[in-house]
Amino acid sequence: MWSKQTTTEPQSQPSNSEVGNDRPAMPSARSSARIGASLEIKGSVTGDEDLQVDGKVQGPVVIGGRLTVGCSGQLNSGAIARELAVYGKVSGNVDARDRVEIKRDGAVIGDIQTARISIEDGAIFKGRIEIGRPSPNPSAKPENSRPSGPS
Repeated sequence: MWSKQTTTEPQSQPSNSEVGNDRPAMPSARSSARIGASLEIKGSVTGDEDLQVDGKVQGPVVIGGRLTVGCSGQLNSGAIARELAVYGKVSGNVDARDRVEIKRDGAVIGDIQTARISIEDGAIFKGRIEIGRPSPNPSAKPENSRPSGPS
């Protein structure tokens, strides 16, 4: 009897680990990337995932997900993203489809276009804000969705 249990036990363990390897570690649909504090990028950055910038980026950033400019992060150009959270400094115009959050130590110098905005006490903002409804398609422009007039 004991030998049967010992034989059965090793067989069941590999089966469980094989099943565990087939499953993804996290069911998250969105991956993320990070630009570290010691990195400086000169040029455009594009992607569909979330991005956290803790270094310096000089060039346009177009992200399909959430763009986070960390406390040590500096973005010296325009940015287009689904969401933007600013803990550091952004110098340039921003277009965030869903929301913009400027945190207590964050600064945005430039115009903002978004559906929702949050500016915490102590944050710095210099520019213009245009609030509009979020578009269902990130590539659709509000002008295209409006009727052109009577036909």
